[in-house]
Amino acid sequence: MKNMRICAILLLCFCAAVMICGCTGTSSEQTSPEQGATTATATPAEKIQVKVFHAGSLTGPFEKLKAAFEAEFPNTEVLLEPAGSVDTIKKVTENGKPADVVASADYALIPKMMVPDHADWYLTFAKNTMVLTYTNDSKYADEITAENWYDVLDREGVRWAFSDPNSDPCGYRTPMVIQLAEAHYNNDQIFETLLGEHSDITVTEENGTYTIHATEPNPDSTTLTIRPKSVELVQMVQSGGLDYAWEYRSVAVQNDLEFIELPAAIDLSDIEYADTYATVQIECKKGDGTTIYVGAPIVYGVTVPEIAEHPEMGVAFVKMLIGPTGQAILTEDGQPPIVPAGGYGSIPAELTSLVAMKA
Repeated sequence: MKNMRICAILLLCFCAAVMICGCTGTSSEQTSPEQGATTATATPAEKIQVKVFHAGSLTGPFEKLKAAFEAEFPNTEVLLEPAGSVDTIKKVTENGKPADVVASADYALIPKMMVPDHADWYLTFAKNTMVLTYTNDSKYADEITAENWYDVLDREGVRWAFSDPNSDPCGYRTPMVIQLAEAHYNNDQIFETLLGEHSDITVTEENGTYTIHATEPNPDSTTLTIRPKSVELVQMVQSGGLDYAWEYRSVAVQNDLEFIELPAAIDLSDIEYADTYATVQIECKKGDGTTIYVGAPIVYGVTVPEIAEHPEMGVAFVKMLIGPTGQAILTEDGQPPIVPAGGYGSIPAELTSLVAMKA
């Protein structure tokens, strides 16, 4: 009996000790010296995640812009998600993925695919140029020029590539450049030699307009390779897996690639040749059907979608992009900024001082 009483006393002492510890030593509460009251310890605030969906060719400048933005807004974390511009926009319009910023390598995709249901404004903010990239180890690197590039690509053993016309503007612009080359070089076999013989991409002509059919490219993957995004081809050229790849000039500059600068009449860079560029168009897949992209100068566009979770931060990111910081970054990366940016639709008030409104 005595032993049982001792055990009971010890048990009561143990329980009391546990209760005392539970009320003091493990508490996460503190007394506020200002209020004289007990309050819970604050946990560090989570950063606002600013989601930016963008064309792959903007990866270099946008990584720099991300660093500048996070420095100015330390409560944010910019999440960059590159892809072909068509796929970038589809993430929002078809998959319902929220983005705070959408930036396309073809500004015309925004009014075509997003306005009015997914966005009510957009800006044009940068230009670019189509070039043919290579390294000093590429076959015939010491011979290729702006006058013979199409002959070099047709030589035995040369491997070249571009991105998927159905996913990426750089991809649908490449066949346009090749078709435009026929008139410029007075050679009506360039398209057939480079594309017709190595893929299922074809072209038809009616009343002076050439329509390229690229819904099912099916490259031979020996001479011609096609990948979803143009930036995927950079490493293949650098590693020697490809001799040449079609890219934007900015991508070549950012990755220290050699490149052939083409005549303005075919490189899609100059508004003076807008009517010439418009003589070619390309048919690509869109959902269960098809769509037509018409040749035009390369102009980049940006918007904040209606589905944005943090639209105010999206607008702030765009403001930095079109302001002095973004202009300097784009210039350094070989991508001429449009100053002031061109504005369409219901431009947010925060941006109007940096924008020239267009019809």
